[in-house]
Amino acid sequence: MAINSPKRASNRRSKSQPMSDINVTPFVDVMLVLLVVFMVTAPLLVLGIPVQLPKVGKEYIIADDDTPLNVEIDKRKRIYVNKTEILLSSLTPQLMRIKSVNPKVKVHLRGDARLNYGAIAVVAGEIRNAGIQVIALRTDLASLKNEIETFPVNIAKPKSVNTGG
Repeated sequence: MAINSPKRASNRRSKSQPMSDINVTPFVDVMLVLLVVFMVTAPLLVLGIPVQLPKVGKEYIIADDDTPLNVEIDKRKRIYVNKTEILLSSLTPQLMRIKSVNPKVKVHLRGDARLNYGAIAVVAGEIRNAGIQVIALRTDLASLKNEIETFPVNIAKPKSVNTGG
């Protein structure tokens, strides 16, 4: 025969009542670990060679499923294809080999903002000579209005030319 003592019955009732406080310590521990992981890995996620991209008011990103081929030109006019330095003379043959493997290859061209337009145009021409049709010029988003390249506001009208008569 079992006899329930009042002490045991009250002990059972206190165990079945819900807890009213939440232990957030494990949550904080997990969040701190994730914060440290992201702080360590974020600098490693830089795309390729460090170049100072031109600043624009609105960034246009091409969304596609294929991973693009990154062609980069640094301020010393060194050319890189997916982080591997390459000479201008061997750029077209290298890109033709890549295109033969992947005919739908897309190129993201990243040129340092301190370069003149001609250097970037020469590399873009070599990419076109390789038969690659899709070339995207990569830029950075300007955080301040004065970072965007400025152009003259007032354009002088050309004088009319008299041909004589």
